[in-house]
Amino acid sequence: MADSRRVVMGRPREFVIDDALERAMQVFWERGYEGVSLTSLAKAMGITKPSLYAAFGDKKELFRKALERYTEGPAAYGTRALDEPTARGVAEAILHGAVRTTTRPGGPAGCLGVQGALASSDVGRPAHDMLVEWRNTSALRLEERFRRALDEGDLPRDADPRRLARYVMSVSFGIAVQAASGLGRDELQDIADMALESLERWLPSEGSGRP
Repeated sequence: MADSRRVVMGRPREFVIDDALERAMQVFWERGYEGVSLTSLAKAMGITKPSLYAAFGDKKELFRKALERYTEGPAAYGTRALDEPTARGVAEAILHGAVRTTTRPGGPAGCLGVQGALASSDVGRPAHDMLVEWRNTSALRLEERFRRALDEGDLPRDADPRRLARYVMSVSFGIAVQAASGLGRDELQDIADMALESLERWLPSEGSGRP
């Protein structure tokens, strides 16, 4: 009975923590790691600083948890894209997903994983290093997916999975930077479409066939 009461009593706190982490993610996304203090984070999250430390640890750990939430939430299109049946579908899902995510109505423009700590002092170095690893991991997973496509005959023999992955990720991250600079969804979609056209030799659109 006592154990049951503890579980029931614990549920509301979990939901509060979840909501607070969502708010922290939004703040980091909009203002970056160094652009926000613990005091302003706690205020935005609707909790006290002692509660923040107790629930999330220090600022670095809070940022790590916010980045994980971002990866599993707004940026989950990147993971889902890898399940597309063709390499072309993978590239389309990533670039189109980048356009949608970086221009969400009512949300911060750009990408937390790109501008969260593009330039930082020693204070922001932990966040900078986290995001470098985050971007590199994303590129590596895409390279592995393209390598599988090459093995399956879905890519031509002269295709280089690493170069293709770097190109697609560079365009994706560039879309995020342009979104943060004020470009609208239609303009960014045009950039994505142009990038896909440039990849037609290796990633032909449906029905176009191989050159």
